[in-house]
Amino acid sequence: MDTAVPDLRMHTVVPDYAAMHALVADLVLPEGAPMSVTSALDTSRELVRHSYFRYEFATVAVAHALLALEQVLAERTGHHGGHDSAGADDSTCATAPLRELVRRAGEAGLLPADPDGELEHAVRLRERIARGEASSAALYPPRAVVLLRAVFDAVALALRPVAPAPAGPGPGGHLEHLARQWQEYTRAPFPASFRGVDVDGADLVLLDVYVAGLVHRELNGGLDDDGIAVLWQCIADLSRVVPLIDEAYCAAYFARLRDVARLAAARHLPPAT
Repeated sequence: MDTAVPDLRMHTVVPDYAAMHALVADLVLPEGAPMSVTSALDTSRELVRHSYFRYEFATVAVAHALLALEQVLAERTGHHGGHDSAGADDSTCATAPLRELVRRAGEAGLLPADPDGELEHAVRLRERIARGEASSAALYPPRAVVLLRAVFDAVALALRPVAPAPAGPGPGGHLEHLARQWQEYTRAPFPASFRGVDVDGADLVLLDVYVAGLVHRELNGGLDDDGIAVLWQCIADLSRVVPLIDEAYCAAYFARLRDVARLAAARHLPPAT
């Protein structure tokens, strides 16, 4: 049996094949993804790993991962073909390009608007390859990992439950509304790569823990003056750090936490300063 030979172009990237494992180590498969999506993302990760033997695999990995995102966005935005509510054939939905699906996902609140972010760069690369303007050797493998991370994050973000539109407490009252919002929030996993991370002096894990405890107290008897003061401080901290978080899933996770904290604080005036 022939032994695989390292691609000569990889000698400046990593010292050996074992180092490729570390290169892709933080590409974590999103929880709760359909099997077909998980398979595509896992394959893309393995393609990068094996670009040690074939340099072009790194670029192919990004294009392949975008298939998974395309599937998720088509399903989550309802644009996967078929018929619209009036019974007419929705041919534009069946053939909607990825860029259009990303735009619709942004409008639906599934993805953040980031016109010059890494996800946009990945989509643009696939379009250039399709037009023959770029080859499958376009990406340096570490750069491919950066774009893959953006795709993985976008898939995880798109799979999250969509927050209901803020239409007020409704007939069940403020606490019932808060309980529903909190239940939706707790379904999303904490962004694992941000455990133990401080952003502008704020520990993200502690913010998550503090708000969880305060929401629980608000739902079970209400907050006292000390709790109200701590909650408003958490809201201030979240408002400060969310714009500084540069990972899409993590930013959306803590933006949602801030929104729930604000809802919990809605009945309480901030303490005088």
